[in-house]
Amino acid sequence: MKIMRGIMLSGLAVVTASAVAAPAYPQTAEEFYKGKTLTILVSAQSGSLTDFIARQFAQAYVKHIPGQPEAVVMNVVGAGGMVAAASLQSKQPKDGTVIGFLQRNNLYVPLVDPSQNAFDPRKVAWIGSVDKTYYSLVAMTRSGVTTADDLFQKELVIGATGFSNENRTLPAVLNRYLGTKLTVVPGYTDRGEVYLAMERGEVDGWASTLDGLTYGEPKRMLEEDSMKVLLNLGWDSPEEFQDIPNLSQYVKDPEAKSILDFFILPFQAGRPLAAPKEVPQDRIEALRKAFDETVQDPEFIKAMTDQNYAVDPISGDEVAKIVATLFATPETELEAVRKILKP
Repeated sequence: MKIMRGIMLSGLAVVTASAVAAPAYPQTAEEFYKGKTLTILVSAQSGSLTDFIARQFAQAYVKHIPGQPEAVVMNVVGAGGMVAAASLQSKQPKDGTVIGFLQRNNLYVPLVDPSQNAFDPRKVAWIGSVDKTYYSLVAMTRSGVTTADDLFQKELVIGATGFSNENRTLPAVLNRYLGTKLTVVPGYTDRGEVYLAMERGEVDGWASTLDGLTYGEPKRMLEEDSMKVLLNLGWDSPEEFQDIPNLSQYVKDPEAKSILDFFILPFQAGRPLAAPKEVPQDRIEALRKAFDETVQDPEFIKAMTDQNYAVDPISGDEVAKIVATLFATPETELEAVRKILKP
């Protein structure tokens, strides 16, 4: 019996050794994602425009990922999207099961605010951005400010949300460098609260995203002419407001242009998606390929178009180039930007 037991143990050792020595076959992206759940962190509150776009995207996106995982959207709000961005980089799994649907200010806030160093946009794998962002300054017709030229002659009280949000920083740049007479009242919770304040007469306007003017109360106000678009806050006028002037017609000073460039460049990456940089490269490539296919998916495009939202994507490489450009900004310009962002 002792001899037999020794033979059995010896055989087990051989089998074990063989198993250890056998080459491990790498798991494909399809094998990895099959039966798994992809969690998409959304850096905006539930029910917001960004949340709506993220959920529409998530439904279409997982159909194009090899293995077709399930999709779960998780809202992580705070600090203008920086809480979600920091969580993605430091707390979430690094295997490709969690990605972030972030905000464009995440691309530059860590550069100009040392207190926000928990996220570094240079150290994630950018997947792409579903759309581009365009801003326009709007005002109630009753204010008497009905053209862009009026902004330099008459005071206009406008609402804003967070102090570092573009709906406050862009008007602040216009005041400092162009001489507009905008009085900005920050602290409103969201766009709905700003529009309610406009209707009540607490404020008379604000800096709105273009897509925020295409539906609901703002669309009705424009159609009824109780609100007007005064100025496109970019270097070109979007198709919807081609007859409205843009910044190129007013900005002549090189310093003003460079500061506005800093704030406007991230608009090209309106809602960027990222994965932790530690995710295996084949999964990053699968996620990027699925993104490219999703933003060309007729069903996804129709779902967005039906809600008056345009799909206007850029690739992950293009997002990374925007980040690189921002981080190459001279220190003198960064100091000027910090003054705009400082309470």
